[in-house]
Amino acid sequence: MFGAVQDTDGENAGAGRRRPEPRRPEGLPGETALFLSEGTDGLNAGAHFLDRLTAEERVLIGRRGRSYSVAAGETVFAQGDSHKGIFIIEQGRVRVFYTAPSGRQITLAYWTQGHFIGGPEIAGGGSHVWSGEALEDCRILNLNSAAIRDLVTTVPNFALCLIQGLVSKGKCYSSMAQMLGTRSVIERLAQFLLNLGELYGETEGSAIVIRRKITHDQIAAMVGSTRQWVTMMLKRFQRDGLMTVDARGIRITQIERLQEMATGDLG
Repeated sequence: MFGAVQDTDGENAGAGRRRPEPRRPEGLPGETALFLSEGTDGLNAGAHFLDRLTAEERVLIGRRGRSYSVAAGETVFAQGDSHKGIFIIEQGRVRVFYTAPSGRQITLAYWTQGHFIGGPEIAGGGSHVWSGEALEDCRILNLNSAAIRDLVTTVPNFALCLIQGLVSKGKCYSSMAQMLGTRSVIERLAQFLLNLGELYGETEGSAIVIRRKITHDQIAAMVGSTRQWVTMMLKRFQRDGLMTVDARGIRITQIERLQEMATGDLG
């Protein structure tokens, strides 16, 4: 359940053997958004950026947009493509990530229902600086740049909502920049595990058990490291008695020590 991604190529090497079909992307479960942060407060604030709209205004925005389906594994928007407005997630989850020239990726965030993606050029112009991929079958509402400019000038309430949405996005990426700039990678890993425990964990005695499917690759992309390093550190955490990892999930057995490690207080 929890572990490194299997080497499927090695399992199917040899003449006459069919290579496996590409697997559907796996995402972290749950209804809340997730990004690298010092805690879990405010992770889902951006999902409510349209809450102040009236029923009539919601209908108007729905008419001005284009609602369509995106299958799991498909691209919502791609790094380098021209901006064409924003995409509001009506259903499902989308992973937003940056791909370096080397091919290495870093996950910026997992966005869920209610969030908008596709910024920052919400009024058009420029190119996407990262990509968005559906983690499951999604329903997306696209508001193109022309519609956004018109709605901003004719529906003041929508303009206020859009500002609030941008504020939430700014806080998200500010949090990520702060973590990458001020925390060591081992501190980021410890904090990420604590966040998972707070979001998805179940208390069993003095331990926190996280029964969620997540790979070492996914963790590495979130904390800005490599799968090999994550695998090595998780083995070290287990050897030091901080946690156990098996097919059923992650059991954090020494929460205080992990908290100390997250803040750099553990030698």
